[in-house]
Amino acid sequence: MSALDSVDLSTANAVAAGTNKPAKRIVAYGIGGKLMGTKSMTDVTAEELSKDSVAMMLAKDRELKNKYLKQKHISEQPWTWENWHRHINWLNFILVLAVPLAGLISTKWVPLKLHTFVTAVILYCFGGLSITAGYHRHWAHRAYDCRLPVKIFFALFGASAVEGSIKMWGHQHRVHHRYTDTPRDPYDAKRGFWYSHMGWMLLVPNPRYKARADISDLLDDWVVRVQHRHYLLLMVVMAFLFPAVLTHYLFNDFWGGFIYAGLLRAVFIQQATFCVNSLAHWIGEQPFDDRRTPRDHILTALVTFGEGYHNFHHEFPSDYRNALKWYQYDPTKVVIYLLSKVGLAYNLKRFSQNAIDQGILQQQQKKLDRMRAKLNWGPQLSELPVWDKSTFFEKAKEQKGLVIISGIVHDCSNFLTEHPGGQALLKTSFGKDATMAFNGGVYAHSNAAHNLLATMRVAVIRDGGANGDTFDAQLRYLASKENKKE
Repeated sequence: MSALDSVDLSTANAVAAGTNKPAKRIVAYGIGGKLMGTKSMTDVTAEELSKDSVAMMLAKDRELKNKYLKQKHISEQPWTWENWHRHINWLNFILVLAVPLAGLISTKWVPLKLHTFVTAVILYCFGGLSITAGYHRHWAHRAYDCRLPVKIFFALFGASAVEGSIKMWGHQHRVHHRYTDTPRDPYDAKRGFWYSHMGWMLLVPNPRYKARADISDLLDDWVVRVQHRHYLLLMVVMAFLFPAVLTHYLFNDFWGGFIYAGLLRAVFIQQATFCVNSLAHWIGEQPFDDRRTPRDHILTALVTFGEGYHNFHHEFPSDYRNALKWYQYDPTKVVIYLLSKVGLAYNLKRFSQNAIDQGILQQQQKKLDRMRAKLNWGPQLSELPVWDKSTFFEKAKEQKGLVIISGIVHDCSNFLTEHPGGQALLKTSFGKDATMAFNGGVYAHSNAAHNLLATMRVAVIRDGGANGDTFDAQLRYLASKENKKE
């Protein structure tokens, strides 16, 4: 018989990272490419874009790794007056902090009108759902498929959330699932609430922990490619200009639309999404698994369009739902379901209820096992000394209170005054085998009595048929008595 081959880990990791095959190279136009860390499209030809870029990608990874083996990366250096500016990711700083601050300051001169507020709320819902239903559940996890009009809607309003392109967002999120709670996790919750909420975006990341996930399916989607190439333009138009022009045309409120339905709306969407990385790993229950930080909580669900049932999501990531129960808040699930009913979404994926129930049961068992470990269940039979019956008789003469039950010697002397049946009854069993009397010959003892008895074990009788489950032995004895009556 030939030996069974083991999975080659290098090959498997290459498949998981997507470096085992040619990769499409998609870069953004002009200044957008530079801001997002890519080269301008004008720097390469169409023919060069179609070539395999995996070798180049891996070579760059090795170059960075070798470089920072010899010198400390800025993220590993202490903050000083001289280098503090090098610790900060300035593009994200501007988009996540400076722009919101400008919006807040501007409210001093631009009042909020009711119609503009309603428009901002509607655009907030469009942008938020484009992240949760589009970026997250459709593209990052392939939890369902949708028609082209829906994809275009998600791509446009997803850009209005100012959270990066589908390609960038999807890759980071897949890395997060692959390396949850490790240094390779882009928003590692174990580094603290602030880091997982915003710090990971505002600080320059350590290239030592750079990780990859396969996004070849995303790159095969022309909507993803077009959005990434034109992301900066789409972001500016959809996040800021579109709301301003819309409110100007409808309500003659250009600056109100720009500030409230544009700048501040984007801020609220960003903060809601950040809560999935922080709040959803911080508060709530873990009904499916507690080995990692994700948790389920209604509060997180309320601020994230239903993404708050995060413990479920990390256990069953390709399920289009986050909330299982009808009463749990998950508007993203409802939107996807309704889209499927009108033919705009299809192939909605659900894990089997059996697999879900298994996870719940296993987690409940783990909790019970931890509770059980804290209680005194008495010594295990294997830990006890083994006595012959003659040894028992000798010990019983010297030490009052020794009783044999189910082949196990128990010291009941300290329980004499507490015995519910009285001292006299217990004394009649000293130095004797009281198995039948204990198991129903006199009293059919409760489960609590059997548990208490187990804490009194001192020895095992050789060839005495020792049975640590005395309650089970009692049930068999009582059943045999009933059969004899019949």
